[in-house]
Amino acid sequence: MNRPVRRTAYHFGMRLHVGCAMWSLKSWQGRFVAHPLPSRERLRAYAGWCNAVEGNTTFYATPARDTVETWAQQTDPDFRFVLKLPKVITHERRLVAVEDPLRIFLNAIEPLGPRAHALWIQLPGSFGPADLPAVETFLRQVPTSYRYAVEVRHPAFFDDPRATAQLEGVLAAADAEWVPFDTTVFFAKLPTSAAERDAWTKKPRLPRRSHALTDRPIIRYLGRDAVTETVEGWQHWVDVTVGWLQEGRAPTVFVHTPDNADAPELARRFHDAVRARVPQLEPLPEPDPVEPLTLF
Repeated sequence: MNRPVRRTAYHFGMRLHVGCAMWSLKSWQGRFVAHPLPSRERLRAYAGWCNAVEGNTTFYATPARDTVETWAQQTDPDFRFVLKLPKVITHERRLVAVEDPLRIFLNAIEPLGPRAHALWIQLPGSFGPADLPAVETFLRQVPTSYRYAVEVRHPAFFDDPRATAQLEGVLAAADAEWVPFDTTVFFAKLPTSAAERDAWTKKPRLPRRSHALTDRPIIRYLGRDAVTETVEGWQHWVDVTVGWLQEGRAPTVFVHTPDNADAPELARRFHDAVRARVPQLEPLPEPDPVEPLTLF
């Protein structure tokens, strides 16, 4: 069962945040965003479509602080970044003896202020129940000025009720969220495109999890390259999201497809589907018009 909601005072009305795995993709140029568009303007253009984004690039390298300042300048204070902790912290050192890289990372992202919605601790598939003390110790030591969200990929956390309860207890003690990556729709049938075949070998294949631990649940949903299949497959999450909003929670939902070609539009469609059932939901921003691509 979902845990009781920790009530939070918001300066905005009821909001659902939706977004993609990135804010810039070549196939979006001239379709969702202008082309050409300087790199310093791409996040601003994306923020006209979505009000949240996954910070996957921070897994590979901590950005320069002045780069992060430009991210803040291109987005409203209510825009949500869910920033993945660097791999040196989560995968190489496995949350142990990480004071220095964590300090450097936190200093770099400080300009985001309230936009840093949650720090995303994505753990490797080898990180199992026996490693939970490292998670508990880490969450006790990190600054409480940030929210934390943990993504696990070890099958035991999904298949073993005792391991599930242990992880939930550790996260609940720190008011941290468990981030599910729902790939069940994607793996429901064999791949039919190059992008799907590539994702087939890389994405985790785990049971769906739909329980929120905090007032700010975060969902990652992977559909198919076919838009109709992606939309049909997310009905479960529409139902869950509607329920969370009615409970007073403030969810963030990220829509993925193997090629992500339609991701900004799909994220908005998901928001529309929820708003059709929760009319008091605040609308998304209106994207800037995009001139069609020409040959000359």
